[in-house]
Amino acid sequence: MIITIGGLAGSGTTTAAEVLSNKIDIPFISTGSIFRDMAKERGMSVIEFSKYAENNTDIDIEIDKKQVELANNSENLIIEGRLSAYFIEADLKVWLTAPFDVRANRICNRESKSEHLATREIKIREESEALRYLDIHNIDINNLDIYDLLINTDRFNPECIAEIIFTTLKVI
Repeated sequence: MIITIGGLAGSGTTTAAEVLSNKIDIPFISTGSIFRDMAKERGMSVIEFSKYAENNTDIDIEIDKKQVELANNSENLIIEGRLSAYFIEADLKVWLTAPFDVRANRICNRESKSEHLATREIKIREESEALRYLDIHNIDINNLDIYDLLINTDRFNPECIAEIIFTTLKVI
């Protein structure tokens, strides 16, 4: 079974993927972690690397290829990433959302940043990503038609989110 979980920064995709992975004993990978590792390898912050990636389409293409390869070589896998649903033939495609202020607060706490800085960085990053996705793949990140299930993570804790996804899997 292949499951994709996408969502904007701070929507809880990594946490939900990890909890679901433990619940149903299926491994998961995070494209965000791949991106952050690539930034770190180049001595850049995520914001710097996002700006760098705007002019270097090879970065996004490399991430896309890695996730497709992993999915194609797996019988069971949860893939967490904003665009994963567009590239991977999945049994279930999930999109997680949360209000902007909730997402900013989560990132502020997770990364020990001021709320002002987290808010500013999220806006810069999301604008950068939206431009790259449209330019490289002709994907409008705000079009959610491709997803089977949308969940507002502000309304549920990670265990409830995993349970909602698990319950959905039982009926498909």
